[in-house]
Amino acid sequence: MAGTALLVTFALWTALVQIVDVRPVGQNGTDVGFATFNVWFHGVTGVHMGIYTITDWLGLVPIAVCLCFGVLGAAQLVGRRSLIRVDADLLLLGAYYIAVILCYLAFEMVPINYRPIPIDGIMEASYPSSTTLLVLSVMPTLKFQVDRRAKGSAARGAVTTFVIAFSALMMLGRLVAGVHWATDIVGAVLLAAGLYMLYGSAVAFTDRMKTEPRVEG
Repeated sequence: MAGTALLVTFALWTALVQIVDVRPVGQNGTDVGFATFNVWFHGVTGVHMGIYTITDWLGLVPIAVCLCFGVLGAAQLVGRRSLIRVDADLLLLGAYYIAVILCYLAFEMVPINYRPIPIDGIMEASYPSSTTLLVLSVMPTLKFQVDRRAKGSAARGAVTTFVIAFSALMMLGRLVAGVHWATDIVGAVLLAAGLYMLYGSAVAFTDRMKTEPRVEG
């Protein structure tokens, strides 16, 4: 229910971004919602291309996490010689990552607004922040999977600390870099949180199905 509520909130936020205080304050006079707030916040932070570059490169970290779980799933598939024998939470994780990618592609194809500044001279879609969406969608799954699979509490604690610190650093970095409107970051947070909670609920459901005794007819 919480995941669904967050996705509904994201949908409402996306609608509001397109109808509240919309003014041509973007690149080449493109429209931006919540224009007064976004322009003010962008003026406060300014543009910091160094932070943008660093967070861009650090965006490879969640991609590496996806690849690691992909290798784990592939190893199970080869070793167990059956897709249905692969751990259900890994199969759901693959479906979840695909859902995140589809959301990213959808907003790339139908831009809600454009970045405040051009990147390499190109106008790029800005909403929601794709790097923030990637980080906040993927990094929590690292903690989730380590909590399920690691035996030592020290490893779980270290991963939890890393995930929280890295996610916060990346979100704040994209917020102050000046390459996104503030509303882009809010949208990414809502979408990522909603998708992740649905993934966690799906895993909990499959776990419950495994433990509940079967009723013989």
